[in-house]
Amino acid sequence: MLVVISDLHLTDGSATSTLHPGAMHLFIQQMRDLAERAGWRLNGRYQPIDRLDLVLLGDTFDIINSSRWLETGCRPYGTSTTTEISQVTADIVDEILRHNQPTLQLIRALVSDEIITVAPASQQGQPMTMADGIPVAVRTHYVFGNRDWMLRLKGSAFDLIRQRISHHLGLATPYNKPFPHDVSESDELLEVLRRHRSYARHGDIFDPLSFCGDRDMASISDAIVIELFGGFMRTLTEQMGDTLSTTVMQQLAEIQHIRPMVLAPVYIDGLLQRCCTSPAQRKQIQRTWDTCVEKLLALPMMREQETINSMKVVDGLDKCLSFRSRLTSGWAEQSRTWIQQLRGAISSSFVQHAIAEQDFRNRRARHIIYGHTHNVEQMPLDASHADGFVLNQMYFNTGTWRRTYQPTQIPGCEQEFIGTESMSTVALYQGDERSGRSFETISGTLGVVSNSMTSSIEKSSLTEKVSTTPRRIPGEAPSTLLRTSIATGDTLMY
Repeated sequence: MLVVISDLHLTDGSATSTLHPGAMHLFIQQMRDLAERAGWRLNGRYQPIDRLDLVLLGDTFDIINSSRWLETGCRPYGTSTTTEISQVTADIVDEILRHNQPTLQLIRALVSDEIITVAPASQQGQPMTMADGIPVAVRTHYVFGNRDWMLRLKGSAFDLIRQRISHHLGLATPYNKPFPHDVSESDELLEVLRRHRSYARHGDIFDPLSFCGDRDMASISDAIVIELFGGFMRTLTEQMGDTLSTTVMQQLAEIQHIRPMVLAPVYIDGLLQRCCTSPAQRKQIQRTWDTCVEKLLALPMMREQETINSMKVVDGLDKCLSFRSRLTSGWAEQSRTWIQQLRGAISSSFVQHAIAEQDFRNRRARHIIYGHTHNVEQMPLDASHADGFVLNQMYFNTGTWRRTYQPTQIPGCEQEFIGTESMSTVALYQGDERSGRSFETISGTLGVVSNSMTSSIEKSSLTEKVSTTPRRIPGEAPSTLLRTSIATGDTLMY
């Protein structure tokens, strides 16, 4: 049995919230249930599995999203040396390890404490539910993505960083060499995927803003997160932190969760129209944002990547990100269209890349799994019929375990965004596990606290903050879906 999750985005808490440990408690319960169901075989008998492989498919650690890059003056791009980058990376990773200790302890316990147990089988091939559970061996594999790409870098300093991560997660992935980005870089991981007739990658290589052609280097999205999002919030706090309401500041900080990220100024524009009654304040916030955009676009790395797919990246980003360059209407649609043209795609889905994978084309893989987009997907790719045999091939995207804000679809309301918090798991089976079924997915989605609710909480002068206190709505019985839903960081948890 193979379980794949991605995009946990564990942070050091300096720039944005991190994953609530309640998510991992739910995940462990899911793993137990999946492992138990995997023991049922095609012949109708129960035979427990003895091994489970867990793949963390990229962006488990969000090293980029930290205020330490701004505080130290070091950048993972530009003129900073490898030694400087390794030191800041080490500091951020150490703080991620400290800040997420309860979550990481649970991940490590999967390996060290044998907490995934299943019922033993009776001589009649039935689960003995009243007997003590038997442990299932868990092997955890780490694949890095675009937010933790430094874990690919070579050298003793990065070996020590990987060693600390490996220790805290209980990884099977060797730490004395770069963590894999392509699964072919790990013989053990490749063998696991082949056994399950699957192929997986994070998917950042299909995003021109998150991949510059060399995974040993930073990308444009790194600079957007650090210089624009981080720089904007830092400057705004310094200049207007005492004058803006808590609600506005909290909601502005949510730009980290906008997808696609180039829609962040559209979100800001709508927020200011709803919540900021002072025209002078709105203009100052917009000027602050545009100043940060100008600094971003002036970076040498931006000019070095001036053209991707024959498109002017700097000019395109300027039109997407700057208030001074915005359209009077259709701003969000223009930005989405530009991103799709940049990717050479007609939608935000990566399904066309799955169809191009060699393991799909030669029918070696029944399942193609990506992450990165933060959008959960499962789509049929092909059904091959030959000699009475059918090979069904599927594409999955594992989504994210973090909050995301996406624009609404009603024409003329492009500045309206709805946030959700999600948790998605893909389980793959081999042989006759799970009665011969080849895959199973579990996902849950929970709405975030709305702006109006945040305002009412603020007005009621409650001492606890929504950003830190999980709640259960009194008298409400969660549905099956909500039982598998989580709050990732700072709203509600069922």
